[in-house]
Amino acid sequence: MPFGNIGIGGLVLILIIALIIFGPSKLPELGRAFGRTLSEFKGATRGLVNGEDEGKQEDEEAKKAAPAAGK
Repeated sequence: MPFGNIGIGGLVLILIIALIIFGPSKLPELGRAFGRTLSEFKGATRGLVNGEDEGKQEDEEAKKAAPAAGK
């Protein structure tokens, strides 16, 4: 992970640069937007993972039902 070595000093530097670029009034808006984006991404990822799990379960059920239907 390339950002694994960022310490407190690095985070403070990034915060100061963001404060200079965006100003104090825009920073809370950017934080909220980033948080919403991150939560939507997590939800979509969970949906994809759960969808794959459901698909596997349906495939297994179909395989179990197919031999029974042939009898």
